[in-house]
Amino acid sequence: MLAKLKLYLDSNTNAAPLAVFRIGFGVMMLASIIRFWSLGWIDKLYLQPKFQFSYYGFQWVKPIGSYTYLLFALCGLAALFILIGFKYRIAIITFFLSFTYIELMDKTTYLNHYYFISVLSFLMCFLPANAYFSVDAYLKKTHYKQIPKWTIDIIKLLLGTVYFYAGLAKLNSDWLFKAMPLKIWLPSKYDIPIIGQTLMHKEWFHFAMSWSGMLYDLAIPFLLLYKKTRTLAFVLVVIFHVFTRILFPIGMFPYIMIISTLIFFDANVHEKILNVFRGVIQSLKLKTRRLSEQSYFYSKRKIIIPILALFFVVQLVFPWRYVLYPNELFWTEEGYRFSWRVMLMEKAGYANFKIVNSETKDFFYVDNLDFLTPFQEKQMSFQPDFILEYAHYLGDHFKSQGHQNVQVFVDCFVALNGRLSQPYIDPNVDLYQEKESFKHKNWILPFNDEIKGL
Repeated sequence: MLAKLKLYLDSNTNAAPLAVFRIGFGVMMLASIIRFWSLGWIDKLYLQPKFQFSYYGFQWVKPIGSYTYLLFALCGLAALFILIGFKYRIAIITFFLSFTYIELMDKTTYLNHYYFISVLSFLMCFLPANAYFSVDAYLKKTHYKQIPKWTIDIIKLLLGTVYFYAGLAKLNSDWLFKAMPLKIWLPSKYDIPIIGQTLMHKEWFHFAMSWSGMLYDLAIPFLLLYKKTRTLAFVLVVIFHVFTRILFPIGMFPYIMIISTLIFFDANVHEKILNVFRGVIQSLKLKTRRLSEQSYFYSKRKIIIPILALFFVVQLVFPWRYVLYPNELFWTEEGYRFSWRVMLMEKAGYANFKIVNSETKDFFYVDNLDFLTPFQEKQMSFQPDFILEYAHYLGDHFKSQGHQNVQVFVDCFVALNGRLSQPYIDPNVDLYQEKESFKHKNWILPFNDEIKGL
């Protein structure tokens, strides 16, 4: 067993797929930063709000005023350097740190694909993505056309994990037997040409989309790995992600996944892609030089391999942490984030906070829009950790304003996947006295239904 593992770790392959992946990653990330900036989201999401919701343990990560624009500029510049393969190691580490800092600045903006980019960029810090077809190789007068095979395979493993776990998460009764939440979302897409008025309100279509989405996520990693089905699988990837981009406002994620799955193709396909770039370089009459060819060798492999092994253990185990908590995952959301659970819920909430003087019993209600943006209020109203953090913010605020013996209570109701709204938070619990932790939040009221599945 160990001999086979060593043989695998020592085996080499063509570096072209990793070079194309690096270029595609750089293009997508640079485009994402430019898009985010041009749409005014830096100001809207990070500078305008009076209060940011923080991840537990990362309360110190906050927007840095006008310098937040500089942070995005640094992230974009790093993406450009990754694209061309210039000072790659510094660029990818800078990108990982800056992008992850941006992601951690406000929990309100959490999306699975932001987490995916952070995880992927961390992984790329350890890969020789600049070994071939890069400015670094040009400056060194050497390109490493042969690299360890595992450096490409671990990207495939990460992509396969994301897809497969997303498929496992769809094995639940709401998704498969109620077509929820697609039954809520799809009818609103009636304005899509041709299929909008003919299909989007049909119940059979809702179920077809639910089941095909589940089967796609579970099967696509294996279809991409098998050479005979790879081309068909890639066509399915393109169709699936383009269609979901038409239906849902999920930004650059579909294009990122389409470009990423190219890495499953053989090196000759990637060489043809690189030849296109070579043709562009020649047409620009840029000066080129002949490079010597060598095989890439990891000088610190004994350190890097254990780090990457631990990385994948975490990725495989961490999504299952929800089993440590009681009650329904979709209801409590304890262990929901960072588990590749994509678009499985439609929740709507109402949260009315009451500030009470514990001695006199005098009280008043809070207008949430005095403190939160409409988007923040919407996200806060159905997520327990948001509700708790906001309650503490309110308590601290009114205490600083001179109020005595402050208590914070909330009347909160939440509707999940088309069900009737029901009480969500115990209205008799003073949330100002509750502390955030990894423990179960026993002040979340029970879910009056059952969702079967993983």
